[in-house]
Amino acid sequence: MPNDLPTTRRAWRRTDDYAPGAPRLQLVTEALPLPLHPTSVLIKVHAVSLNYRDANIANGGNPWPVTPHGVLGNDAAGEVVAVGDRVRFLAVGDRVAPIVDTANLTGREPGRSWLAADEDGVLADYLVFDEDKVSKLPDHLDWVNCSIIPCAGVTAWSALKGVPIGKTVLIQGTGGVAMMALKLARASGLRVILSSSSDEKLAKVTRQFPDPPIETVNYRTNPAWEEQVLKLTNGEGVDLMVEVGGASTIVKSMKCTRRGGIVSVVGYLSGPRSEDLIELIPLSIDRRLIIRGIDAGSRHDQEDLCAAISATQLTFDDIIDSVEPFESAEEAVEYIWQGKQIGKVVLKL
Repeated sequence: MPNDLPTTRRAWRRTDDYAPGAPRLQLVTEALPLPLHPTSVLIKVHAVSLNYRDANIANGGNPWPVTPHGVLGNDAAGEVVAVGDRVRFLAVGDRVAPIVDTANLTGREPGRSWLAADEDGVLADYLVFDEDKVSKLPDHLDWVNCSIIPCAGVTAWSALKGVPIGKTVLIQGTGGVAMMALKLARASGLRVILSSSSDEKLAKVTRQFPDPPIETVNYRTNPAWEEQVLKLTNGEGVDLMVEVGGASTIVKSMKCTRRGGIVSVVGYLSGPRSEDLIELIPLSIDRRLIIRGIDAGSRHDQEDLCAAISATQLTFDDIIDSVEPFESAEEAVEYIWQGKQIGKVVLKL
């Protein structure tokens, strides 16, 4: 390993102080785990994109346990700058991204280990990962575009699986996963219905993606939004629901998904509300629904998505809300926590 490599890194660790107005993150300098394990690689990070999950964890709302004062972040892209002496598939200079669930390599592993929860995340300028836990990135994308692939990208990819061209998908919200799902759905020839609580956001997205037109539903001004979706689909319901609301929306989502359709559960924005789930079992039986939980995906899923992006030459500049410096992580997390973004917020190094 070269002698001129860094021995420390800068990383944003959680303060775990949830008092009003208190900082949620702290920028620290810490030692890198060197020398490298024989099968590990050292990655110089060029961009990290943030997700609602990051803001939720930073504000103490994650429904699963997290390690104290962990490094935030799931989505990162960078280049390999050093490799262990038994690394077989990667080389210095390769463009890579870690997978979000580092225990999920093939999709058949029984356990899981989530970045920023069970282990440190990727909001740092250098990362060390075993080569099995990273994948190569599309050559035609810049670092900002690449940084949205591992969490938002793979989650959307996994959520849309199994729906052929010409079918209808309802995508909830205008956050990172939602906008990535919109891009992939349109590239796959799917009819898109988009829901949001903001007419302004819906209007902006429909102007941005005019052809073919996107149909929209405002669930705040139309509390019976599931009935509006049924009207848009001639009473049948959508073929696939990308469900991000959680307990307070999943029953309505099931009501406007066609019999035998798929509800991909990717989020929990509403928090736990058991009183909203009384109809869940009867509806799932009556409508013969497939309800599947989406935990991003495996390394194989990430590799498949990157292959699809390369084959179609997709780019994602049109779903990037903003690009901020790495030093602005605290403000960027708060911006997402307040739900101001459309698409992805990226921190560039």
